[in-house]
Amino acid sequence: MVPFQTPSSDPPKHEMQYFPDMTTALPSESGEFRRVLWTGLYSQLVLMTIPVGGDIGEEIHTRDQILTFTSGVGLAQVGGKEQKIKAGDMVIVPAGTKHQFLNQGPTPLILYTVYSPAEHKPTSVHKTKEEGEKEEEEGIDVPPEWSQRSRKQNIEEGWVKAEE
Repeated sequence: MVPFQTPSSDPPKHEMQYFPDMTTALPSESGEFRRVLWTGLYSQLVLMTIPVGGDIGEEIHTRDQILTFTSGVGLAQVGGKEQKIKAGDMVIVPAGTKHQFLNQGPTPLILYTVYSPAEHKPTSVHKTKEEGEKEEEEGIDVPPEWSQRSRKQNIEEGWVKAEE
């Protein structure tokens, strides 16, 4: 597995976060269903591995989601439409849209996704889909309040500077 630094639970610093070779060097095998890599004021980067024969579970988010597939093949079901997907493909799921992603290949389906705003606790690592669902149901895997604020709030509180 590519060694990722443990993400912080604090609001992001004003510094670069670098993830080399994300589309070419992620392993074709991973033991984790979900790993949050970074959480910002307005977005979140998450690595996911859908096991052979598995899926992410049908869901609807209140936030936008962009998924980039790096390994494997599968089926995207978004807003009532289906699309075969493979490594190198990207799918955008607008907020409020029912979606499901299924692994239909002989190897894990690996992707990274960007949520905007954040969807998960900044330090979440879930070995299985069931573990992730349990933490969500129990209110453990929730995004931090600071990642859900408006642009206006962030400017007023000094997290970002108003455009000049």
